[in-house]
Amino acid sequence: MRKIGLDIGDKTVGIAISDPLGYTAQGLMTLERVGIRKDTGKILDLVKEYECDTIVMGLPKKLDGSDSIQTEKVYEFRKMLENKMRSTGIKGIEIVWQDERLTTVMAEKVLIEADLSRKKRKTVIDKQAAVIILQSYLDKKAMENRSRQE
Repeated sequence: MRKIGLDIGDKTVGIAISDPLGYTAQGLMTLERVGIRKDTGKILDLVKEYECDTIVMGLPKKLDGSDSIQTEKVYEFRKMLENKMRSTGIKGIEIVWQDERLTTVMAEKVLIEADLSRKKRKTVIDKQAAVIILQSYLDKKAMENRSRQE
């Protein structure tokens, strides 16, 4: 089953999707935010469309590990997502946190190395951050699976 990765911001949500085997993350889209109810509905539509079993949400902590204002907004987004899943009868979808500290910085570096203009980087940075969040999660799971097999 696929996994979907989210980089939740105030204006956009970067979205990435894994391959069916869960090895690699690819950028899917950048969702323009219109309101938390509609935004979470769109996310759940994508979860159903791509038959995802896991939603990997980037958790924006401060560098010292404490919560920020954005962390609280992401907690609220997750709560709305869970409520919407319950009210629509969607079951069996796991929602997990993935530390997203410095993912935007890493995404920016990747895009600069790809020689994208500043204007183009601005349009894809959230999607690229979602790829990094999801790929970090997939790599962590792969390492855990290898450790269990040894």
